[in-house]
Amino acid sequence: MGASFDLSGKVCIVTGAVGLLGKEHCKALRAAGADVVVADVSQAAVDAFVTELSGSPGPSGKPGRVLGVAVDVTSKASLEKARDTVLEKLGRIDVLVNNAAINDMFESPQAGAELSKFENYPLELWQRSLDVNVTGVFLCCQVLGTVMAKAGKGSIINVASTYGLVGPDQSIYVRPDGTQTFYKSASYPATKGAVMNFTRFLAAYWGKAGVRVNTLCPGGIENGQEAYFLENYGKKTPLGRMGKRDEMSGAIVFMASDASSYMTGSAVVVDGGWTAW
Repeated sequence: MGASFDLSGKVCIVTGAVGLLGKEHCKALRAAGADVVVADVSQAAVDAFVTELSGSPGPSGKPGRVLGVAVDVTSKASLEKARDTVLEKLGRIDVLVNNAAINDMFESPQAGAELSKFENYPLELWQRSLDVNVTGVFLCCQVLGTVMAKAGKGSIINVASTYGLVGPDQSIYVRPDGTQTFYKSASYPATKGAVMNFTRFLAAYWGKAGVRVNTLCPGGIENGQEAYFLENYGKKTPLGRMGKRDEMSGAIVFMASDASSYMTGSAVVVDGGWTAW
């Protein structure tokens, strides 16, 4: 059974690879034996993480190769350049993890309190989320996934969210004094819901080409949030807490490997039970 999780000899591309979860995806895939392509928009950040990842031990002391590419997922030309670099240096593409996405950040609590409200939410932020979270996934699949379709095999993992399954609970953002400085915007659940149905489309379209397409739906990940938010979030989950950044790793390796060979068009939900009640 263990051999089916082995990714030795596989070339895995991770977009948004220097982000909170992107780094963990890269580490997990490399630990399973894969050659990992670190893809993100900043060349400096990519280079720094490639150095870090290359210095870590691989499986059984035999680390896979690590390649860094700077890429803008909203640009077809940028993706085509990255594709050509990967094929030139590593010779193939076996797995694509579409992890790149943006989530709203505001310069100050005062700005966030007003701009994140649906009534005031700026059109440019809505459009930017569509460009990165939806069009970016479409382009990555079109440019990089087509390589796998032509080869007759591969696995695409589109990272969505529990907010692609259910609507945001705004109450978890309410502070102990009753104030609220942030509202989860419409753009994030809208774009993540779109990713889930695009996954179903592509799974049906490329099934005969041997390319499996599935969605990973993570719950919230602990990352230095304030105590009140951690408490509010914990009350919403049967496991009573947010996820840890490495708790998506098992699902990523499973979905990338032959262990999930009969799974396509599916969603793997790793959320501590958030969507169970």
